[in-house]
Amino acid sequence: MNQDYIDLYDRFTHGGMSRRSFLDRLAAMAGGTAAATALLAVLQNDYARAETVAEADERIVAESWAVPGGPAGLSGYLVRPKAGGRPGTVLVVHENRGLNSHIKDVTRRVAVAGFVALGLDYLSPLGGTPADEDKARDMIGTLKPEDIIASSKAAAAALRARPDGNGKVGAVGFCWGGGAVNQLAVADPALNAGVAYYGMQPKAEQVPAIKAPLLLHYGALDERIDAGIPAFEAALKADNKAYQIFVYEGANHAFNNDTGGARYNKAAADLAWQRTIDFLKTNLA
Repeated sequence: MNQDYIDLYDRFTHGGMSRRSFLDRLAAMAGGTAAATALLAVLQNDYARAETVAEADERIVAESWAVPGGPAGLSGYLVRPKAGGRPGTVLVVHENRGLNSHIKDVTRRVAVAGFVALGLDYLSPLGGTPADEDKARDMIGTLKPEDIIASSKAAAAALRARPDGNGKVGAVGFCWGGGAVNQLAVADPALNAGVAYYGMQPKAEQVPAIKAPLLLHYGALDERIDAGIPAFEAALKADNKAYQIFVYEGANHAFNNDTGGARYNKAAADLAWQRTIDFLKTNLA
């Protein structure tokens, strides 16, 4: 896949242009509408491939959960291991497409790994994530930074208080959600672990407030997000923060999304996921 096509799609998915403008530009680059249509099928998410852990999997229990103490209407998708005990809890933060079938599947994967996991729907106070992913992106764009942080903190506090958890809370987020995890780490000194996949970095002056150890995953081809790595890492080093940064060669933005066509990179995704689960197990035990 030509990297220019992937970069154009990335710009579109992050609000850089309308769908009409994107399709027109793609057609111009590809040499016609037919070629653009074929490329679009490879570029865009295919949520029919989202389920790797079935909701009826005998190892887990899944349910909707109204987050106590959160903004009005805040809710999410809660998945618990059937094994019992009191494991660590994990907040799963979606991309800028909302709580869709892929993120629900990721939430189930976290639960299968042994955690109480909450896939929070940041659009639930607005009526919930719509089926139209472009509409979801537009709705995400209306959220205020302070409201995003309030929802994250409320979810973390509610997970921390659950009697079936051990009181420790980690957060893992992807794309928009990776940035939300970084901001939660700034805002919540009680957070026990933060994992950000290709997320927007906090400002250097915010870094001293971070208390949680961080695991930061980036794709080497993701020039837009990677531009913020040097300043963020310099600030983390200067303040002696506990962090790990991994940049995956040959990987694009959204390399973990296995419904994401050309941007998905199985080798990078598998390695990053194993590192994520190991990191969470270490810090939430």
